[in-house]
This record gives sequence, structure tokens and C-alpha cells, in this order.
Amino acid sequence: MTPLVDLRGKRGLIVGIANEQSIAAGCAEAFSRCGARLAATYLNEKAKGWVEPVADRLGAEWLAPCDVREPGQLEALFDQVRDRWGGLDFLLHSIAFAPRDDLHGRVVDSSAEGFGIAMDVSCHSFLRMAKLAEPLMAQGGCLLCVTFYGSERVVENYNLMGPVKAALESATRYIAAELGPQGIRAHAISPGPIATRAASGIARFDELLERAAAQTPVGQLVTIEDVGGLAAFLVSDAASRITGTVIPVDGGQHLLA
Repeated sequence: MTPLVDLRGKRGLIVGIANEQSIAAGCAEAFSRCGARLAATYLNEKAKGWVEPVADRLGAEWLAPCDVREPGQLEALFDQVRDRWGGLDFLLHSIAFAPRDDLHGRVVDSSAEGFGIAMDVSCHSFLRMAKLAEPLMAQGGCLLCVTFYGSERVVENYNLMGPVKAALESATRYIAAELGPQGIRAHAISPGPIATRAASGIARFDELLERAAAQTPVGQLVTIEDVGGLAAFLVSDAASRITGTVIPVDGGQHLLA
């Protein structure tokens, strides 16, 4: 199959593969097809059983644990990147979490603890990764995260993740501005609704999928492959002068009120 873009020789760290249907898996598939060298993470031993087959199929060179709430684990991951590769060319951050009670309730009812956890895992972890990646990207690089249009519009049942994703998008812009002089770019990819395991935690998500399919100009839901195609382009040299963007991959749904 013809590569979308040439990523041969580029080293990429994929954080957030949950299973073969996850957005991170779709991106990793595209990176692999384009010739990139990959490493991937798993949340814990239970999750490893789902991630390992995907990583093996895509030829990932190594797999490491990464729970951003565990002290020192993220730092240890980037130590491995330095020791194994000596540097890094791109990173995909595709993790998010909010406690169930806070996610399913009104935003105004969210607890300080729940809000803090959601911000830490879903947003601040991207800032931490950017800081740790900076010295490994001596020749420049690209940092990607995953967002959703519930960051800028009120989406029923998206609740607490709306403000959290808004913060993530703002963080991406600041990363792009602050690390730009080092040749490091940053983007937030904003897919339309996709039936992933992570999305299943959102109440009545199946209804959101149905509405999205009816509302998109192209009349179809996007796939993880669609997201992967954009991700591969953004980390490639073809996008070397593009940074600080929030890019929708939603079949045009963002065009409609």
C-alpha cells in the first residue's frame, strides 16, 4: 500500500492506545504505514493485554507502562526514550479521564477533586510530556493531542470534558509558541464522534453518534483511519511550517450550527 507521507527514520511515541479500535491505534497504523519507528505505552497490566497485540502488529520496537498519575512513571518513560533512541521526532498524546460521577453530572456540580483529576490526566499531562520531550527533540519535532468540539460548543452529556478539552487546546497553542523557536510544533486534532472504548464512558454516546452522522455534510462518521491520515501528515516534513492549530476531522460537522 502506498504510504501517505514519508516518515522513514522518524521515531514516534504513542501514548493512549486502548485497543485496536482506539484513535491512537488508528494514528499508529498510519505512522507505521509511512515508515516511522514506534514505541507505545499501556496504562497497567490489565490494559497491556489489549495494547500489546496492536503494538506487535504495527512493529512497535518497545512497549512501556505509562500511568500519568503514578509518581515518576512518565519521567521513567522518557528516560527509556533517551536510552533506547537518543531522541524523539514526534509524540501522540491520546489520553483522557474524569471520575464517573463528575463526568455524568452537571459541570456546575463537579467536585474540585474530580475536576482536578480530569485536568491533570487529560490536559496537564500533555504539558508534562512536552517538557520532557523538549530536550529529546534537538532537531525539532511534533507534539499531537486529541480534542473534541465539545471544547467550544456545549455538547449534551459531554459535560466536564468540555472545559477540560478547552484547556487542552489552549495549552497546545502555548506549547507551539513556547517551543517553536526549537523547531517543535504542536497541534490538537479534533475528530468527530467515533465509537471507541473511551467514548463509551460518555452517557448516551450512541445518540451523539446518530446525530453526528445525520449532521455532517458528507453524511458519514469519521474513522480512526481518517484521523491517522491527518496525524501522519502533521508529523511529516510536509507540515514543517504548520503549528499551533486545532484541526477538525469530522466530515464538516463543525460547519453546521
